[in-house]
Amino acid sequence: MYQIYPLSFADSNGDGFGDLQGIVEHLDHLAWLGVDGIWLSPITLSPNDDWGYDVADYRAVQPDLGSLADVDRLIDAARALGIRVLLDLVPNHTSEQHPWFVESRSSRGAARRDWYVWADPKPDGSPPNNWISSFGGPAWKLDPVSGQFYMFNHLPQQPDLNWWNDGVRAEFDDILRFWFDRGVAGFRIDVCNLIVKDAELRDNPAATDDDDPGTRALGQRVVFNGNRPEVHDVIRHWREIADSYEAPRVLIGETPVEKSDELARFYGVDGDELHLAFNFPFITAPLDAEPLRLLVEATEALLPSDAWPVWTGSNHDMSRLATRWAGDDERRTKVALMMLLTLRGTPVLYQGDEIGLGDVAVAREQLRDPLGVKYWPVYAGRDAMRTPMHWRDAPGGGFTGPGVVPWLPLGDTARNVADQRSDPGSVLTFTRDLIALRRQHGELRAGSYSTRGAPDGVWVWTRGSRFVVALNLSESDADLDDMTGRISIATDRARDGEALSGSLRLRAWDGVVVER
Repeated sequence: MYQIYPLSFADSNGDGFGDLQGIVEHLDHLAWLGVDGIWLSPITLSPNDDWGYDVADYRAVQPDLGSLADVDRLIDAARALGIRVLLDLVPNHTSEQHPWFVESRSSRGAARRDWYVWADPKPDGSPPNNWISSFGGPAWKLDPVSGQFYMFNHLPQQPDLNWWNDGVRAEFDDILRFWFDRGVAGFRIDVCNLIVKDAELRDNPAATDDDDPGTRALGQRVVFNGNRPEVHDVIRHWREIADSYEAPRVLIGETPVEKSDELARFYGVDGDELHLAFNFPFITAPLDAEPLRLLVEATEALLPSDAWPVWTGSNHDMSRLATRWAGDDERRTKVALMMLLTLRGTPVLYQGDEIGLGDVAVAREQLRDPLGVKYWPVYAGRDAMRTPMHWRDAPGGGFTGPGVVPWLPLGDTARNVADQRSDPGSVLTFTRDLIALRRQHGELRAGSYSTRGAPDGVWVWTRGSRFVVALNLSESDADLDDMTGRISIATDRARDGEALSGSLRLRAWDGVVVER
């Protein structure tokens, strides 16, 4: 799979913003690369307080991106190339401009008042409890008209829905069917672990030294404003809807939980919840053999027997893998991509991963992300990993026309699709060849995973009975024994086809796939 951030993928009309037609015009690249499915970050109507993740209408398309007719054309064009289209679903909250919330806040007696999380202040006028927004500060805003607080897990402009309300649940049933009936192949579900809140609005417990850095920074555990067990009832119901279609639809969860056993619960029992759940401990780990190996082993051990992992190294909220994992070192980028594309599970590439695109510095005056605007210079926000795609080395980078100012800066377009496509040693060619190898061999697609012993800094595993993957994630050369066969592909392409008769030397940050 391949994640597209539509505003930054391709601008077809010269306004500086990417759009749906731009995606259509570059589907040939994705087909050539070997992509099976694309996931689009939100395309629904939004005032863009959080760039699409504040939805004002779940059935309408943001005009800057296109129209419902453009969505239909994209689905049809992608299907003709064997590519399925998945959308982002944001069920935890809406925009404050959504008609539901406009009505909800109109009075305490409004018909949709209970569609959102409202509560009285404490006797001293303070918020109803100690919940903290993931974007910082109390998760409550006082509404002066009604004298009650409404709850938000992100921005104040993103009020949280009340998933104890049957009307909310019924509305989302219809939203899923609306898009499924148009041919959408599934959804990536935004912060699906946060959807349901504690009905009693109890205080969260304080963080402890045993918690991960993010929880410690927040100062409390997300126990009551998210991660509720009742969320699994919602997901199981959605799975029933997805499975009711002749071609079953796919549900992928954004599941930012800390532990592998918590992640496993989102797959349900007997495959009755998510098809795939993003592994955040993996994406936030360093590119180091020991922690990554332990995370994969724990995931393999704890997932239900019929569950399927998903692996990714970048997304629109996380620094791109070429920067965060690889430090913009091409050797490390290639070995990271080999890891993602050869583990058991579904790999998800973020646009630009295939060319080793790294983060792009964004000046303060160019910031678009509300987090960057709020926390500069302590935190620059998420704009650096949302900058436009580099299609060619030219003014506008092939993303937009020459002379057009893109919505976020382009960076150095010397790293681009056109030049790398014709270079047999490029990151792009390597990525395409890895995907092709995976397509060619069933054991690389669906074979079992098993760890093999390896020196410090090296991670070796088998896929099925025929393939061995060996990655040197260190600065030192390493020698491996019991390596016999032929190198199918290597990060150093000069080693492709090399015969092995018992031993293998891996230089620093080298990786190989060996067919035995």
